[in-house]
Amino acid sequence: MSSWPSSAHWLGLVGTIWLQTINGPNSDFPVYSSQLKELKGISQVQLNFLAFASDAGKLFGWFSGVAALYVPLPLVAFVGACFGLVGYGVQYLLVDSPGLKFWHLFLLTALAGNGICWINTVCFLLSVKNFASRSRVAVSLATSYLGLSAKVYTSLAETMPRLADSKAKTYLLLNAVVPVIVTVFVAPALRLFDLKSDSMSSTDTAFLVMFAITLATGACAVVGSIGSTASWLSSRQQMVSLSVLLAVPILIPVALKMNKIGEAKREKDDAVVVIEVTDLETTAAEEEVGGLQLLKKPDFWLYFLSYMFSGTLGLVFLNNLGQIAESRGLGRTSTLVSLSSSFGFFGRLLPSFMDYYSAKSGHSISRTGSMASLMAPMACAFFMLLNQGSVFLYASTAIIGTCTGAMTSVAVSATIELFGAKNFAVNHNVLVSNIPVGSLCFGYFSALLYQREASKRGAATCSGASCYQATFAIWGASCVVGTLLCVVLYVRSRS
Repeated sequence: MSSWPSSAHWLGLVGTIWLQTINGPNSDFPVYSSQLKELKGISQVQLNFLAFASDAGKLFGWFSGVAALYVPLPLVAFVGACFGLVGYGVQYLLVDSPGLKFWHLFLLTALAGNGICWINTVCFLLSVKNFASRSRVAVSLATSYLGLSAKVYTSLAETMPRLADSKAKTYLLLNAVVPVIVTVFVAPALRLFDLKSDSMSSTDTAFLVMFAITLATGACAVVGSIGSTASWLSSRQQMVSLSVLLAVPILIPVALKMNKIGEAKREKDDAVVVIEVTDLETTAAEEEVGGLQLLKKPDFWLYFLSYMFSGTLGLVFLNNLGQIAESRGLGRTSTLVSLSSSFGFFGRLLPSFMDYYSAKSGHSISRTGSMASLMAPMACAFFMLLNQGSVFLYASTAIIGTCTGAMTSVAVSATIELFGAKNFAVNHNVLVSNIPVGSLCFGYFSALLYQREASKRGAATCSGASCYQATFAIWGASCVVGTLLCVVLYVRSRS
């Protein structure tokens, strides 16, 4: 049995949302990757290794899960932000220097990538433990804002073009500084609270209001992406409107606190009634798995491989958007990155809607079934990319962004559904180690194919649809395999 969250819990969720919004500095890499490639004189294969480096940091993400067991959560988040400050900050200071070699860039990017895991661990733990009866909804809401990271960073960079003397340095500076500023600002709210006896109706109302704010924020991001393409909406206007909508959620804990004070005054002489609800998610029979026992489970490897052949594959595609757009002759890479970010935001938000309304009807949606249903459209999108039309590129980017975002959100709850909540922080960080493995394999292979096509033309860069033709076919087939593996996992775990 558990009670309903209070204003303090909602303040923590708002802090989590703001952290997630800026916790994807690696998502803007496609925007400045071409300039970095030229600036440092590196090959396409080396560039893909840099994209992989950020994911490689996740191999050691489980350290953050262990740290969260013994260290206050604000400190865990601050450590992650400091890793990013060092990783991107040193690159910003020395990127023009010939002394900064490729292996320096790799290690610094990996350090920054590991910092993302530390902040994510804090956000996931706060959402799961502060909202036990609505953990799926809270996790999906919070992680949906991670999909906005690329949009936020590109809007900031375009709003402040003179922040540095090159596009690459502008993004590196923002990636280094913004997470530290936001982490310090929200640190007081990053605490675990005991659940209290707040009104069930006020909690439901808060979620509905949050859904409305989130939808408005996502719509603003999509309109901003389309508007920048049509040149009828300036970067400054986009940034101002996004900033206002990102600030609005703070009104929810304020309103709940004021409502609580009003109720206390009205019921001063009345008996206090504690309203409790059955937590459908935590009372369900749940097998707790952790440590080496996790690696002995067939379900873990089905989960690991199906995620790698789908969600991770989507992330590899998004990491390569800059080179894909350049090969097809598209000038503004930032527009395509913003589009993928905006649709990724809606993808991450979709599971929270489904969970909210299914919980109210007394049902629970299978996370493995949800993941399987998201993989099939991704496979179709990869095959659509075989058509060289720009419309297919934009449509496929939107589909892959949406499905990848949704899978990232669903995966958090799927880890709990399959292996229990007790060891969640470590288990999920072990699971996401599939991301660097898949990023290395798929990214390196696509870079080799790209470089082979470029060498046929006797050039350093490749132009035309054929540059990624074979890559898209292989990625589509891999995604089909991932879908089949996830269907098997669903059949095994549907009980």
